[in-house]
Amino acid sequence: MSKVYSVSQITQYLKNIFSRDVVLSSLTVSGELSNVKYHGSGHIYFTVKDSGASLSGVMFASSASGLTFRLEDGMKVEIEGRIGIYDRGGSYQIYAEKIRKQGKGELYERFLKLKAELEDRGMFADEYKQPVPEYISRLGVVTASTGAAVRDIINITKRRNPYVEIVLYPAKVQGDGAAESVVKGIEILDKAGVDVIIAGRGGGSIEDLWAFNELIVAEAVFNSKTPVISAVGHETDFTIADFAADLRAPTPSAAAELAVFEYRAFLAKTEKGEADLRRIMDSHIKTARLKLKGAEAELKKRRPDNVIAEKKLHLAELDNKMRFLMRESLIRARDGVFDRQSLIKGGMQRLITDRRQRMAIYAERMKGVSPLEKLSQGYSYVVDEKGCNVSDASLLKKGDIINIYMKNGKVRADVKEIGKTEY
Repeated sequence: MSKVYSVSQITQYLKNIFSRDVVLSSLTVSGELSNVKYHGSGHIYFTVKDSGASLSGVMFASSASGLTFRLEDGMKVEIEGRIGIYDRGGSYQIYAEKIRKQGKGELYERFLKLKAELEDRGMFADEYKQPVPEYISRLGVVTASTGAAVRDIINITKRRNPYVEIVLYPAKVQGDGAAESVVKGIEILDKAGVDVIIAGRGGGSIEDLWAFNELIVAEAVFNSKTPVISAVGHETDFTIADFAADLRAPTPSAAAELAVFEYRAFLAKTEKGEADLRRIMDSHIKTARLKLKGAEAELKKRRPDNVIAEKKLHLAELDNKMRFLMRESLIRARDGVFDRQSLIKGGMQRLITDRRQRMAIYAERMKGVSPLEKLSQGYSYVVDEKGCNVSDASLLKKGDIINIYMKNGKVRADVKEIGKTEY
């Protein structure tokens, strides 16, 4: 029976082989960086790759302190170091001692080239950006059906507004066919009647996110009639889809925050609006009631029975005044100032004088409009044979008989000639 080895023994055995190998103990590896992560301890973790394979790596803080630049995804570098076994993970990696920058990687160059091309075509211009609706009821999501991105979107949506319906298109977001899957998801949801679409995934290397850097995805985002929020990777990750989208969110969680309004805040705002409306309506109603009361009082004042009552009151006041004057007169008569007959005669005389004055005024007014008065001032009055007034010469013709009334008589005449008078 063969000997049984533990995992630790196998790992240690391989580690010894690696350490004794002349090539692996000191070598230089060239490739493109991805998944670069700076740890709080000062160590730098990364992946270096080419078109055929990838290799994990670490640069400890003691060596990283000598770097004169910051490592970034897509950067093409040469790494000096050794290949060793990581015991706990059971994987081999490169332990970097020096890293030299060679330039940007191939994928990053493709990214920059496509970005410049689409920017020249105007696909990133602000005038083409659609506004994201403030209040939505259906949210479309294009992402993987499993993973942190979809869970974050669902959790945040339900927390902010449990009444929003989520329509998920489970797209492939990495590897071969991912770009085509994302495009199909955007096109299907665009026709499904959702209010806004979130297209994205969690973070990763530039290779992991590359589907969202493809031209067909950018065109699908740009051509969507439904507003699209791009939510690809972490806050520092940017893709072509981010620039083509109507709105870019730094993470899928942030996209859900931007797309879904908070129901409690909306409810509070609605309740406040209702209270303000009731207050305004109550104020208007109170004002209208006051106006109505004023109108009712005016109407009562103008009612016939009230007018009659007011006249009666006035007559009663006049009667009282007359009785007072009568008593005063009687007192004076009793005291020898004048007798009752003189009182009656004086009152009648004053009444006649008052009526004569009024008659004179009316006579003067009538005199001003009297036809006879006009005739006495030199005017004439002309009528035809039927007695109708003739005030327009064009109404007459030769041979007509007219009657002319003057101050002291009437003239009957035949019309011989008709002419126009110029003033």
